[in-house]
Amino acid sequence: MAPTGKRSLQASSIIPPAASLGQVHRAQSHDGADLACKLQYADMQSAVEADLRQLGLLFAIRRRFDPAIDTTEMIKEIGARMREELDYRHEAKHAALYRDMLADEDAVRVPNVWPELSTGRLLTLDWLEGVRLLEHKDDTLAVRNRLAKAMFTAWWVPFSRFGVIHGDPHLGNYTVFAEKGKPAGINLLDYGCIRIFPPSFVGGVVDLYNGLRDGDDARVVYAYETWGFRKLSRELIDILNIWARFIYGPLMDDRVRSIADGVKPGDYGRRQAFEVHQALRKKGPVTVPREFVLMDRAAIGLGGVFLHLRAELNFHRLFESAMENFSVKGVADRQAAALKRVGLVSTG
Repeated sequence: MAPTGKRSLQASSIIPPAASLGQVHRAQSHDGADLACKLQYADMQSAVEADLRQLGLLFAIRRRFDPAIDTTEMIKEIGARMREELDYRHEAKHAALYRDMLADEDAVRVPNVWPELSTGRLLTLDWLEGVRLLEHKDDTLAVRNRLAKAMFTAWWVPFSRFGVIHGDPHLGNYTVFAEKGKPAGINLLDYGCIRIFPPSFVGGVVDLYNGLRDGDDARVVYAYETWGFRKLSRELIDILNIWARFIYGPLMDDRVRSIADGVKPGDYGRRQAFEVHQALRKKGPVTVPREFVLMDRAAIGLGGVFLHLRAELNFHRLFESAMENFSVKGVADRQAAALKRVGLVSTG
């Protein structure tokens, strides 16, 4: 493997697990640096387009037999993000963006990009030493909480300050690094599934939190409309609130608690999902906005990490701290500056 450029690399026999669209190889540059090289599988563009056609067909069949949720916008979002993920040059800019946004966060490490050793189908990053996150699921509560806080930082700092989320919560996208022999934080490894939101969308997240907390129905409705929900009846608003209170519940509870708070992990969210679906079959349909898709996926995924770690934290205070001095204009200004520094434009 040697892309054209002044520096080259040599492949290693150590092969880590596969990425979704390619294989990650551990390699070494000729000047001795350890590298992670993600090489895309052959003809992935055709495979992705075929998968998207099949997914579109499945969604269409589902809408016909169960019209409670209109998935029209969802398939557009999934398609856009999947096609974007095929371009490793774009992913390299995402990695650079995260390195920029999290530069002051010691508990989260982001690899440096090697653009001279990267192409549209080969992405070369620093190799970050670490162990799988789940290797610490039975560690002390202090360690598990430290890792959970690092995960919260990796997700909420980019979103609350820059309007950017990591939309793939798969546990294989994180490893744990150590300092002085002790678990100290997380390595963030994959940057294919990144969503850049309009700053107003982040404002909607804050408005919904404040509206639910204060019982301000007008603010709740405004938040849903900011996200892109349309034609909301009183019944549909009440249905959406079932899911919103589930997602926001730990954030509005000012005490140390686990995410599930006594609910078995296997049952977490199941009752609320069933209630929402049953209610939408009677009062729906509702069209899920494009921007909501990865936001919801990432939030559920982050909750899943907290469940696996059995973390016990005051999520309310973590959230309040992340949103301190929040303003949509502040997000817009920081986002524009960060995107300009790495050569990206907003997908919102």
